Amino acid sequence: MTATPAAPPTPTDPVDRLRLAVARTAELVRDRPATGLTHEGADELRGTLATDSAIGFDPLRLLAELDRQGAPVVVIGQVAGIMHGSQELTGDLDLLWDGSARHAAAMATAFTAVGARLTDDDGAELPCTPDAFRLPKVDFTTPNASGDCCTTALPWGELDVTAFIERPLTAPGPDGTVLRYLTRADLIAMRRAVGRPKDLRRAAELERLGPGR
Repeated sequence: MTATPAAPPTPTDPVDRLRLAVARTAELVRDRPATGLTHEGADELRGTLATDSAIGFDPLRLLAELDRQGAPVVVIGQVAGIMHGSQELTGDLDLLWDGSARHAAAMATAFTAVGARLTDDDGAELPCTPDAFRLPKVDFTTPNASGDCCTTALPWGELDVTAFIERPLTAPGPDGTVLRYLTRADLIAMRRAVGRPKDLRRAAELERLGPGR
């Protein structure tokens, strides 16, 4: 696994935790040359910290823009884990939303505003329009964050992800925006359902942190 800098004391505020993780990531990858490996090629043990997606990683601009445009996304994956106090760093941002037609235009406007490039599951480039967000999932790349934007239409097995996005936690974001992220219990359930080595490791860490708020 890629070595990470020793973590300073964890802040109690979820967004401060994320800002600290962004700063730690920037320090870790400061002198690392690009290899061409993106978040899509991350392995199941080390995660995206070992990819080029970690270089310049800072999801706050995109998250704030999504809220400004009224796009009801919920942060999942390791960024949500960091907001709960996880010390493990990441280089990608995973999002979940309801996939409804009434929110697709807001999604497209927000991603356009941050210069996003969208691709489908086969890697084909998509125009950043509301139609693109009617797919069950799109991959996105922006100057500061890359990842997956998923909907409830994806096959989630026995997970009731519709309920997950109806009960997110919230935290004040930049410039009066609001960031939404999974509860700790829902994030742990999602981690264990996916079941990759990095997911099980991160689920165990979250369990050690306690029930959360």
